[in-house]
Amino acid sequence: MTNSALWITLAGMIGLAVIAVGGRRKRAQNLSEWTVGKRNFGVVTSFFLQAGESFTTFTFLGVAGIAFTAGIGATYAIPYIPLGYVALYFIGPRIWKLSKDRGYITQADFFADRYRSPLLGRLVALCGIIFLLPYLQLQITGLGLIVRLVTGSASSGTLSMIVATVLVVGFVLWAGIHGLARTAYVKDVLILLAVVVLSIVIPLHFAGGIGDVFGQIAQTHSEMLTVNPGDYDKVWWTTSLLISAIGCGFLTTPHLWPPLLAAKNGRVIRSNNTFLPMYQVVMILPIMLGFVGILALNPNTSSNAVLLTLAGGALPNWALGLIAIAAASAAMLPAGAICIGISTLASHNLVKIESERTKLRFNHLVVIAAATMALVLGLTRPDLLANLLLLTFGGLSQLAPGLALALPEKPLLAKQSVFAGLVAGMLTVIVMTVFELNLANIDAGICGLVLNLAVIAVVEAVVRTTRPRTPTAASSEDLPAATPILETSK
Repeated sequence: MTNSALWITLAGMIGLAVIAVGGRRKRAQNLSEWTVGKRNFGVVTSFFLQAGESFTTFTFLGVAGIAFTAGIGATYAIPYIPLGYVALYFIGPRIWKLSKDRGYITQADFFADRYRSPLLGRLVALCGIIFLLPYLQLQITGLGLIVRLVTGSASSGTLSMIVATVLVVGFVLWAGIHGLARTAYVKDVLILLAVVVLSIVIPLHFAGGIGDVFGQIAQTHSEMLTVNPGDYDKVWWTTSLLISAIGCGFLTTPHLWPPLLAAKNGRVIRSNNTFLPMYQVVMILPIMLGFVGILALNPNTSSNAVLLTLAGGALPNWALGLIAIAAASAAMLPAGAICIGISTLASHNLVKIESERTKLRFNHLVVIAAATMALVLGLTRPDLLANLLLLTFGGLSQLAPGLALALPEKPLLAKQSVFAGLVAGMLTVIVMTVFELNLANIDAGICGLVLNLAVIAVVEAVVRTTRPRTPTAASSEDLPAATPILETSK
């Protein structure tokens, strides 16, 4: 592959970083301003910020890879976000109002304040950091893969991942959430154009058209048109859909909180959650390209590389470079959001720092550390992209019961119940992942959630029996709305 595609891709990646850097209007004076801005983002900006999490490296590379490996099993990725946004339509404005009144800037703030337990807040922060790292790794791995495929040299993989990591860290440190907001507009346009173009060109080049793709699949690989026994059976499909919908609908991923909390009001959030599900229609196109890969590529082709390998065979080098820019944008914006989520949890909730200036500096160091760790993981354990996403949703979905039952005026659980259930669920997901335990292909997150709920029920019964008159938590009405979370959680 000639240098033209490489230079176009690198120039585009640098251009995206420059656009993000230009989003900074002035230097952030504190962590809150760096993380959620002035909480005044309107409908359009908030829409693109949230939509940025619908189109990630998983969408661009991972979904096509699952279709290449599991056929129709990849369709689990289509309905879970629309289902999640139905829940967020009702839950999102409530979370925004509590956050505005109480001064939350992180998910851990919500738990610490609602359950009156700084210790629970720290556990939630730790949980967020641990399970967001695989998702950050997913983006870094995807970025490196994109550049490696464009260069045509496997040896360039390590260097490309390092360059990509530096770019992401650079614009995140400089511009914070304003940089993400500015890049979001460009990124979504690039992704939509790239997916549409590829969905026309690739089937025509390799199979004669979209209609011919599925006709040939029916004749030569009919098993790919049904969910079959094996690693990607009906149990895997159902539980993967369920855990992903729970993670999305209950806002369990901490990096999604800053875009939501930065909105101007609850009406902005409801408006976005009404129209964002339409984005998932586009998910059908990468799945279709995965089916083209079944027909056109060697079965031993890496699933992560299917889409760009097809693009390389159907497009001239300069056009491949433009497609690679779009693919890179699908990784850089989410990676930046994840870095903000991890670093804010660490500097704001996990470590107690009084000085705002020192806290912001420590936050920036965590951004560098988190990105570096994700880079190391990407180089040493480049797992299937879809599995990394499911690991993130599986671990973080353990927060769903405690979050959902803290939304009423007075939370319905004791802090001890939430704490114990969260620990049980997290450990279950970690143990099943580390030791590769497979319980009939049930997603590890679902197994953890079942144990989580069981432990919550037992501990809650004990707490209510031994201390029936002790209030378990305070509502947002119990303290003045102007009292900041930093004071109430000390």
